[in-house]
Amino acid sequence: MKISYNWLKQFLNIDWDSQKTGELLTDLGLEVEGISKFESVKGSLKGIVVGHVLTCEQHPNADRLKLTTVDVGQETPLQIVCGAPNVAAGQKVPVATIGTTLYTTEGEAWVIKKGKIRGEESQGMICAEDEIGLGSSHDGIMILNEELKPGTPCSKIFDVVDDEVFEIGLTPNRADAMSHFGVARDLKAGLEQKEILKELVTPSTSNFSIDNRSLKIDVEVKDSHLAPRYCGVTITNIIVQDSPDWLKNRLKAIGLSPINNVVDVTNYVLHELGQPLHAFDASKIKGNKIEVKTLAAGTKFKTLDGVERELHAEDLMICDSEKPMCIAGVFGGLNSGVTENTSSIFLESAYFDSIAIRKTAKRHGLNTDASFRFERGIDINMAEYALKRAALLIREITGGYISSEIVDLYPKKPQERQVFLTFDKIYNLIGQEIPRDTIKSILSSLEIRINNVTESGLGLTIPTYRVDVTREVDVIEEILRVYGYNNIDFKEKLNASIATTSRFENHRIQDIVGNTLAAKGFYEIMTNSLVSVDTISLQEESLAVKMLNPLSSDLSVMRTSMLSSGLQTVGYNHNRQKTDLKLFEFGKTYKKITNGHEEKRHLALYVSGERNQNSWSTVSKNTDFFYIKGIVETIFDRLGIKDLEALPQHPHQLSEGLSLVKNKTTLATFGLVSKKELKKFDLKQEVFFADFDWDAILETISTQNVTFREIPKFPEVTRDFALLLDDSVSFQKVYDIAWKTEKSLLKKVNLFDVYTGKNLPEGKKSYAVSFTLLDEEKTLTDKQIDKIMGKLLAQYQKELGAELR
Repeated sequence: MKISYNWLKQFLNIDWDSQKTGELLTDLGLEVEGISKFESVKGSLKGIVVGHVLTCEQHPNADRLKLTTVDVGQETPLQIVCGAPNVAAGQKVPVATIGTTLYTTEGEAWVIKKGKIRGEESQGMICAEDEIGLGSSHDGIMILNEELKPGTPCSKIFDVVDDEVFEIGLTPNRADAMSHFGVARDLKAGLEQKEILKELVTPSTSNFSIDNRSLKIDVEVKDSHLAPRYCGVTITNIIVQDSPDWLKNRLKAIGLSPINNVVDVTNYVLHELGQPLHAFDASKIKGNKIEVKTLAAGTKFKTLDGVERELHAEDLMICDSEKPMCIAGVFGGLNSGVTENTSSIFLESAYFDSIAIRKTAKRHGLNTDASFRFERGIDINMAEYALKRAALLIREITGGYISSEIVDLYPKKPQERQVFLTFDKIYNLIGQEIPRDTIKSILSSLEIRINNVTESGLGLTIPTYRVDVTREVDVIEEILRVYGYNNIDFKEKLNASIATTSRFENHRIQDIVGNTLAAKGFYEIMTNSLVSVDTISLQEESLAVKMLNPLSSDLSVMRTSMLSSGLQTVGYNHNRQKTDLKLFEFGKTYKKITNGHEEKRHLALYVSGERNQNSWSTVSKNTDFFYIKGIVETIFDRLGIKDLEALPQHPHQLSEGLSLVKNKTTLATFGLVSKKELKKFDLKQEVFFADFDWDAILETISTQNVTFREIPKFPEVTRDFALLLDDSVSFQKVYDIAWKTEKSLLKKVNLFDVYTGKNLPEGKKSYAVSFTLLDEEKTLTDKQIDKIMGKLLAQYQKELGAELR
């Protein structure tokens, strides 16, 4: 939110520099994120002075140039070469002296320097209006009033505005501060705590009067719940044209583009007082009647941006007797707004239900200054005052007449909120006693009325514009922010309780796994649980939980798989030349089930590109299926989960994969992401994905008995076979036969080489398999080892038709 310091000073007579004021606003909870300069004329005409053209002669070396001498208030006149066709002796003109910075229409700066033009010295520049930012004409130089004194700075002649603009990061609860008046009100409270008493000057509406009653427009509100208050007045005989410079500059300072004098006033009052207004062309209101109501679902309505929208049954509309004219509190209609041909208007000032406005704005993807304020809650009691303020400004600027009584439909005034504030509660929350007189002073400065005072606390009435202050703790927060967080002392002693938690707590297990993955070169990511429906697989689209009021189409459903949001991150990195990725994320998935909804915790791994960084000491190698398999097994080893069964899997998101199962529960699934899934995110490089069912893992860990045993005292023995097998034989069969043949002394079976190619019969392959043997009671002898290896070979020959190479 942008706040003009000059505008702020209309409410408070303050002469602090902007930096100091910004610091106080930040202390008050209105965080100033930056302060920028605003100049109504770029450069503020610095270095540009009034010049008197003393002589004007033809340039000796150029037909289209003139050689002039110009008095700019210095001892010696300046010689200036000028190419303007209208320059003549005796004129008063704007002169940019040497060293002056001028700006092009694109905003590029350039400096006036002393130089020679076609052999003649030029000591400045006589300017056209577009060259100094005072207009768009470049037909010739600008001619000034003959009575001006040479050397007078042009910034004193023209109404050049210099301003400083605060960029305030407003929190959503502070609807009361969404205007210059609201910020000034807070600033006054802060100044009072520094014992600087300032009067808060509000725009007067005491001279509001009805000029005639020539145009009456009836108003009917058909749903007072959606529109608790609706005010309006007509203004006739207006002339729609450009706004005066002071109004234009006010709007430009906060980043708004002036449109015309009527619309500019509504925008001005919106940012001045925080009350949205809307002006309708009265001649386009059929039947001279306004109806505030909802319309049938599917009704077509074309908004100011030229887009035809389909209305929802709950969208509140401003209609005349025949048609809709405006989406209430959100956006105006194309055919009812003010144009240059408008001569009379109906000016609206209303209070609409914040929830209804927010739903409508989100449904139609609209975000306007008006909806921004209505959604957060404005002051219902500001509606009539803001209407009078705007009507007076429009009458003054357009020359119109106020031509009706004010319509004010306000059937049920809200009750003022009552809060009882206890002194003990203040101390318990803040941890420090604040003098009771200071508390009362702060509350008064915030316009919180003190109804009664007791020994234990204060009975308070909260002003209607503080829609976020509803409880005792809210009042204490108000006291604390004005008193100053920096004024609260830190205690030298800090007391804390030691919490006893199980070693199987989720956060502890996450830390163990996270540290293990970080040691393997993985980076943790956090992605949004909301994704686009386009990223959800067709098989799971019916299970997706859809948002009723999505922020955008890209955030319209909750993810059914960790893969959809993770691949977005992978794609983002790939597009920025980061192709070697090792990422992990702890997150949740969401699905619709028969009895409601399912929310499950997951750990997801994403691996793409090369395993290690390129280096002279390491060989570059791409990640593959066995790399992700090794990482998955490492995690289970670290968690102490053993005896997992590996089952082939072909889920729709993976082109090939495995699941690791324990006691018929799938703990993890991993593999290569299918090309179809990669195409959704425009990924051309392979991505390996592992999905851990974190809830199942936590349950498995908590029920698993941990056993310990001594490290064997006797050495292991390793023997190898190079087995010639049929292509159809898998290592799993080799593995299973080994364990079936020797159960007591065999400890490990490992496949360390696979060979296919030359010197092998067709349809054959070679497996190099190692066997680790160990007797925990004694050292194995060669005789025992040879016997076991013989049994293994015999079984391989019998069951697989294997041969030794």
